[in-house]
Amino acid sequence: MSRAKLGIILFVISETTFFGLLVTSYIYFHGDPGGGPTAANSLNALRTGLFSILLFSSSGTMVMAARSYRKGRLKGALGWLCITIVLGGGFLVGQALEYADLFAKGVVINRNLFATTFFTLTGFHGLHVLIGLIALAILTGLLAGGKVGAGARDSDAFEAVGIYWHFVDAVWVLIFSVVYLWAVL
Repeated sequence: MSRAKLGIILFVISETTFFGLLVTSYIYFHGDPGGGPTAANSLNALRTGLFSILLFSSSGTMVMAARSYRKGRLKGALGWLCITIVLGGGFLVGQALEYADLFAKGVVINRNLFATTFFTLTGFHGLHVLIGLIALAILTGLLAGGKVGAGARDSDAFEAVGIYWHFVDAVWVLIFSVVYLWAVL
């Protein structure tokens, strides 16, 4: 296994632990928000579900980018990477709009335990999406500039970015299920 793949796999394992602790904290404090806002009375699962579809779809476009890359269709890979970036960016815009709506309702990070754990969990995920978008943009720029070819080293870099992006997507499946869907049940 290449260093790039091993490195990203070890990083993903450490981040899985990190997000596991954040989700556990959210679940623990979910039952006792200390008055004030809760997931049930503050969050809009349908709206968030709509912009979550963008992130979920971006995993599919990343698969298509990797498939095109492996087949030597670098222009196709470039196109799929661009679509992946647009979808991921759309997700972040949706999250920013959600935060703006919550702030307008007086739901801020220090309001109560629900707000603290919600903003910490979703904010850290948003940061990871942003980091993934930066990695995708760098990969896209290198591919567009002819700096990434079909060699094994370049393939490892492509795969490492893909592993990270799929991880970010998988974490959101868990967060969306626990934070949003659990609130409407």
